[in-house]
Amino acid sequence: MAFTDEELMMRALEIALEGMLAGRGGPFGSVIAKDGVIIGEGSNEVTSANDPTAHAEIVAIRNACRALGSFRLEGCRIYTSCEPCPMCLGAIYWARPEKFFYAGTREDAAAAGFDDEDIYEELALPVPSRRLPAEPMLRDRALDLFREWIEMPDKITY
Repeated sequence: MAFTDEELMMRALEIALEGMLAGRGGPFGSVIAKDGVIIGEGSNEVTSANDPTAHAEIVAIRNACRALGSFRLEGCRIYTSCEPCPMCLGAIYWARPEKFFYAGTREDAAAAGFDDEDIYEELALPVPSRRLPAEPMLRDRALDLFREWIEMPDKITY
């Protein structure tokens, strides 16, 4: 049975509540559908899995990709209970869905104590100006790896 966009968003919101009440993590849920059929779901599992990457969108993307047997979500739609954080937004772009929808905004999340605004601000700064020190090293070896990749005849591009 195919669901509407609104029904799929309602499911994402239900998953957020279920995960939060079950103690898996914060109030976030995500659903991924293809042609209106759910192929992946996820709630926030950061604290229960001790995994800072276990955001609802990431969990749902992993489940949907496993179900499809693909690292791409082409032709899929993603529904999230809240505007994605920078990490999840990057993962959504890498997954290449046709569209994504969100309910709450990042400002709403900040008001509830989930403030990713500092990350958005950091990403806009040049690397040397960021608060987390980052130092390049062994670039020549990294360039060798990229050259090897470019020359691989049987690589799977993404």
